[in-house]
Amino acid sequence: MKASESRILTTHTGSLPRSQELLDTLLRSNAGEEIDTTALENLLAIDTDYVVREQLDAGIDIGSDGELPRIAFHMYVKDRMSGFGGRTARGTFSDIAKFPKWAGQWLGTSAVDDADSDNLTQTAEAPAAVGELHYDPELTAVRGELDLFAHALERSSATFEETFVTAASPGIVTTTMTLDERNEFYATDEEYVLAVAEQLKLEYDYVVSRGHILQIDAPDLAMERSLMFQDAPLRTFLDRVELHIEAINRAIRDIPRDRVRLHACWGNYAGPHVDDVELADVLPLLYRANVGALSLPCGNPRHQHNWRTFERLPLPDQLMLIVGVIDVTTNYVEHPEVVADRIAQFANAIGDPHRIIAGTDCGFGTIAGYVLVAEDVVWPKLAALAAGAEIASGRLMG
Repeated sequence: MKASESRILTTHTGSLPRSQELLDTLLRSNAGEEIDTTALENLLAIDTDYVVREQLDAGIDIGSDGELPRIAFHMYVKDRMSGFGGRTARGTFSDIAKFPKWAGQWLGTSAVDDADSDNLTQTAEAPAAVGELHYDPELTAVRGELDLFAHALERSSATFEETFVTAASPGIVTTTMTLDERNEFYATDEEYVLAVAEQLKLEYDYVVSRGHILQIDAPDLAMERSLMFQDAPLRTFLDRVELHIEAINRAIRDIPRDRVRLHACWGNYAGPHVDDVELADVLPLLYRANVGALSLPCGNPRHQHNWRTFERLPLPDQLMLIVGVIDVTTNYVEHPEVVADRIAQFANAIGDPHRIIAGTDCGFGTIAGYVLVAEDVVWPKLAALAAGAEIASGRLMG
C-alpha cells in the first residue's frame, strides 16, 4: 500500500455512478427477469472504461472499478454465496422515529423520482441465512468483475498509482442478512458471523492475488449503533464490534497487513445523524484490525471534528489514515481550500502527513438506484479532492 511520500495521495471509497442503461439492466436482473448477458457485459465494459477515465482525469491516484456490476455494496454477496433465502426484517435508523418530518421528506425525495424510490426499496430488501453458506468455489462473479477492471485498465491511456477493490465485511453481511431462526447450521450469531468470514475469505484472497488493495467495507462498525443496536446499551454494541473485528482478522489472516484497508462509517444518507456513535468509542476497537489503513468519513458536518479524536487516541504506527474530506450526500462541490484545510487538520493531529491519504466519506453509488449526488457533480467533487490535496501537499510537505 503506497504512502503519501512526496505528496498527499488521493482515493475514494469505491462505488461510482452507473449509467441509466446499466442501472435499469441490473435492477431487472435483481428482480429475476432474464437479461441479455452479452449486452450486460458490453454495458459494463463501456461504463468501466468511463469511470476509470473520469477518475484519472479528476486526479485520483488510487482508483477502483466503481463497483459497477453490483446491485449494492453488500447485497452482491447473496449472488455469490448459497444459503440465503426468504427475507430479513431490517429495522430503520433511529433518526426516522426522532425526526418524522425529515423522514417523510427523505423517504419521498431520496431518489430522483418515484421509480427510483421503488428501485431503492427493491435493492434494500435483503434475504436471510436459511441454510449452510457456501461461496461459489469457481469465484465466477468476482473473476468476471476483476477481468472487466483489468481490461479497462489495459485500454486506459493513463495509469493509477495503485488500484483497490472493495468487498463487504462479515459484519455488514450478517447484520443486513440476518440469521433465520430456523437455520439448523448456525446455533448463534457468533457462529454465523465467523462462518461468513470463512466464506468471504475466498473473495478477499482472490482480490489481493490479482494485485489490488483489498478494501473491506464495514459500516456495521459504527452505523449499526443507530440501527440494529439503537435500543441496546453501548457496551452491547461494542461487544458486537469486537466480534466483527475478530471475524475480519480471521478472514484476512493470510493477507499482509499492508494489502488491506478498512472502511467504517455511520451510514451514507443525508440525515440528522444525532445518534451516531462517537468515534472515540469505537476507534480503539478499529485499531485492533490487522489492516494497513483505516478509511473514515470526516467531510460531513457531523464528523468534521474527529481530527481531535486522533489527538487523544493516536493512530498506531502501523496504520495510515484515509480521511474522508468530500461529503458524498450533498451536491455542493467543496472548495479546494476547504479540502486542504480538512486534510491539514488530520495530518497535524496524527503528526505525520505521509500517513494521510485524502478520500471521500463514502461511495457515490453504494446502492443501485439510490442517488444523492448527480453523476455530473461527482467528477468535479473528485477534482476538488485532488486540487485540495495538492494545496495541502504544498503546505505540509514543502
